[in-house]
Amino acid sequence: MFGTGFDGGRQEIRVLLADDHAVLRAGLRALLEKEPDLAMPGKGGIEATRRVVALGIGAKVLVLTALPQELQLCDALEAGASGFMNKVAPVEELTRAIRAVAEDRLFLDENAARLIVLQRYRKAGQVDDERVTAERLSTRERQVLALLALGHSSREIGLKLSVSPRTVDEYRARLKDRLGLARRPELVRFALRTGIIAET
Repeated sequence: MFGTGFDGGRQEIRVLLADDHAVLRAGLRALLEKEPDLAMPGKGGIEATRRVVALGIGAKVLVLTALPQELQLCDALEAGASGFMNKVAPVEELTRAIRAVAEDRLFLDENAARLIVLQRYRKAGQVDDERVTAERLSTRERQVLALLALGHSSREIGLKLSVSPRTVDEYRARLKDRLGLARRPELVRFALRTGIIAET
């Protein structure tokens, strides 16, 4: 989980590790401490992700898993995670992922990205219909949808898109009417299947 601050003009990324294996935590800490620009203070799961995101403190969550599965991926993104990768990935990829989520970008490793592609084409008929619907959305509607699916609040989306939170709420209501989707898990799955979430 990551939050960013600035120290003497240089960006600092603070990292909080959460895993039920002490050896893994210690190993990750040792690896990341070799990075000159990464400092780590040290505390599991989808529920923890939801709770951290719900705090509204701007923390980012990067999920590391031993077995990247479709259900885990969707659950993690629905919970508000900003990234998803395999625990056996090279440390270089881990540091790249940390920097990506710290910069407010979505990070998916190769396996996770492949799962998204498979999910998009598994139900061809449904996906085709959804893709047609998605193509009818305006550019701004697609931007709002992607950011909502990633767990951003109306205020955060407003800041990113330079519009007011009220305008974002209007887009949210419009998307609900056009797509018939109100809950975030539904938005995430739609955005994943249609590729909108990858546009952020």
